[in-house]
Amino acid sequence: MDYLKRTWAEVDLDALETNYRRIRAQVKPGTKVCCVIKADGYGHGAERLAQLYESLGADWFAVSNLEEAVQLRGAGAKLPILILGYTPPCRARELAENDIAQAVIGSEYAEQLSRQAETAGVKVRAHIQVDTGMSRVGFFYQDPSRDGESIGRMERACRLPGLKPEGIFTHFAVADEGENGRAYTRRQFVNFTGAIERLERRGIRFAIRHCANSAAIFDFPEMQLDMVRPGIILYGLMPSGDIIHKVRLIPAMALKSTVALVKTVPPRTCVSYGRRFTSERPTAVATVPLGYADGYLRRFYESASLLVRGRRARIIGRVCMDQLMLDVTGIPGVKAGDTVTAIGKDGDECVTADELAGLAGTISYEIVCDVGKRVPRVFLKGGRETGVLDYLKRK
Repeated sequence: MDYLKRTWAEVDLDALETNYRRIRAQVKPGTKVCCVIKADGYGHGAERLAQLYESLGADWFAVSNLEEAVQLRGAGAKLPILILGYTPPCRARELAENDIAQAVIGSEYAEQLSRQAETAGVKVRAHIQVDTGMSRVGFFYQDPSRDGESIGRMERACRLPGLKPEGIFTHFAVADEGENGRAYTRRQFVNFTGAIERLERRGIRFAIRHCANSAAIFDFPEMQLDMVRPGIILYGLMPSGDIIHKVRLIPAMALKSTVALVKTVPPRTCVSYGRRFTSERPTAVATVPLGYADGYLRRFYESASLLVRGRRARIIGRVCMDQLMLDVTGIPGVKAGDTVTAIGKDGDECVTADELAGLAGTISYEIVCDVGKRVPRVFLKGGRETGVLDYLKRK
């Protein structure tokens, strides 16, 4: 394949297919699956993933913004697409012309979107977002005894002339926290279904009710309703270690690089910016063209290991923008051109996104989403390269 074999990410299409099928097996018959492929498919390459999930029978896609949705349409995606985030109301015509559904996050937004749609002579497919406990966006409805006015606001939004309400949804805040999140998640669900019932009594009905995210699909199957929204689990990563009903998934992304140079430095030699590392003995230093501009975090300095020849090699000195250094003293035969694995397996050793997330005090979502756009995505099928997404070469 034609790509720069400096630093690259391998995306295993077989793993993605396996994960999708295992998720689908957890979903009740008749419930739709909406694959969340925002943020470029969590860094895996949204266009290629959309093709895969359409071929596997997915029902919907969800993205963050209009540009992501239009990108999928431009790549030939035919499935319904829901924008979960904000779209400026002045883009109402573009939403309608591309047959894209929009999350409606509040009364003022609904009125503005409707007004712009009317001006453009179109109707926008709308999914009413209910804030049942996230306090981010949506019609505020966290306490039915206090927030009853929101029901009237949602009803009025659904009756606006420029909108075509087809769905209603909420988002869970702590469904991934196991027993610690159970009570709060159930409260959110009760608030959500209660809002739906109150709207139905006013004559407002929705074709698609959805609230189950990755964690809830596994731990709260009774909350699957008409559609579920798997995200991180599509990519073989669990939302957290607290999930109660775990399903075996396969991480789909590996991040690899190469050894650019090996040199042995004497004792008392400083390595990298800030002189944070000084050798205590003759040390074989391998320089690897992987840095924080590629998404490999600077804070991994002297905490993370990479795999070389099936062995762990510790980072020494600070991670630079474009390069990092490894201590390969105890690994025989390391030479320029050797493959280095930052995420993934090499022999019996494995570095996971979860491991790196733990070192960085974050979550695996951030680790894979941060893989930079100068890192080509190399798609594998049956262990063979079948395509490359090279962002720097795209016109």
